[in-house]
Amino acid sequence: MKLSRLLAIPTASLSVLLLTVIGCGQSQDGTVGSAPPATVDAHDHPSEGPHHGGLIELGNEEYHAELVHDDAAGTVTIYLLDSSAKNAIPIDGPELLINLSHDGSAEQFRLTATPDVSDPTGLSSRFTSTDAELAEDLDHEGAEAQLVVTISGKQFRGKIAHDHDEADHEGHDH
Repeated sequence: MKLSRLLAIPTASLSVLLLTVIGCGQSQDGTVGSAPPATVDAHDHPSEGPHHGGLIELGNEEYHAELVHDDAAGTVTIYLLDSSAKNAIPIDGPELLINLSHDGSAEQFRLTATPDVSDPTGLSSRFTSTDAELAEDLDHEGAEAQLVVTISGKQFRGKIAHDHDEADHEGHDH
């Protein structure tokens, strides 16, 4: 009888210990059996830029660029944006480059600084090309393009993804 009583004490103590550690399914906020809290997506930024253009990731999302391609006017405009892809980032560079290849040939296009009205004097967050060839080549099936820009002394390269679906090219900028 003494042996069973001795075993009952450690078993009871073990049960209390397990209930304390496990917490009977109770979370820290006091709810029982609730699911773990939802996590916030760290990749939470818009799918298009503030000017309704396609986004280009620069670095490890340190910055973004927005490409606005106006087929009717034959222009290509790049806006430099912060990591959230929402706010302009004016830089002191006079131009950006787009390296583009298709059908076995490679070309390089320069987009010149065209400061936005909100950009500080001597800086630009907007860069534009009126080269009709660039506007046309970006739409070329199989074209591969890359943006090259230097921000605060560091060079960034970003792949320009462009939708070649002809239905998307009718009657609007992109």
